[in-house]
Amino acid sequence: MKKIVVTFIALAMAASAYAQTQTIRAFSHRGGRMERDENTLKAFQESWDAGYTGFETDIRMTKDGVLYMTHDHTLERTTNGTGIFEEHTSAEIDALVTKKGNKIMRFEEFCKFLDGKDNLYVEWEFKTKPEELYPQERLEKYVETIYQAVKKIKTKNSQMVFTSSDYRGLRYLQTHHPDAELLLIISKPINDETIAMAKTVGIYTLGCKMEGTSRAMVEKAHKEGITVSLWPGQSVEDFMLGAYLGCDRMCTDVPVTVMKWMKENAPWIKVIY
Repeated sequence: MKKIVVTFIALAMAASAYAQTQTIRAFSHRGGRMERDENTLKAFQESWDAGYTGFETDIRMTKDGVLYMTHDHTLERTTNGTGIFEEHTSAEIDALVTKKGNKIMRFEEFCKFLDGKDNLYVEWEFKTKPEELYPQERLEKYVETIYQAVKKIKTKNSQMVFTSSDYRGLRYLQTHHPDAELLLIISKPINDETIAMAKTVGIYTLGCKMEGTSRAMVEKAHKEGITVSLWPGQSVEDFMLGAYLGCDRMCTDVPVTVMKWMKENAPWIKVIY
């Protein structure tokens, strides 16, 4: 492990020779899913208390149209429930708890948590797959409800970014709310194909996999006006690799660990938490 960390320090130092002003926007992925109980109020509060102003979360809608913060379309991995999330009512979801005993957070609770906080960076991920769970009419109601609620959050100097791997919801915002900041998630590296895809759909921020991404392709994306966010961020080593590759944004599942390590060992990289 020490050898790996030293290697990434060397890589990041090499990168700094080319980009002395490199800045990375770090954000707590699901509130720090490998350190905390993901997508819960407790997770986001503890990330905030540690100094983070950047967050990512996932949103799903119940059978009766209520929004919650949860990643999976099934309940088994993270809760004491079973079955398809979208096939349950809000009353049924409210009766469940996470595997660590926390309540499943409603979307409105997260909005309330953010209200009054400034200098935020928040990624609101539309979880609308499998697509059959969100036919067009339901999807439009889902996206519109989220957009309107986010716009009402009282905050200053903040970025609210709507993200998804399902282009349908982002396309709806492009058509109906062209002011919305969008990020397209692609389960591929930054390469010629994904750069071309960004230009085709008109979304100039990409969330791509680090595996297979090269520093040269990130530089090419930047020349095309594309902002690069990389994932996954499961360790300090992942974060350092993202820094070497030249990414603009980086999620992390271990936000507190990354913050502490970066401040102590890589002060030449400016990280906005």
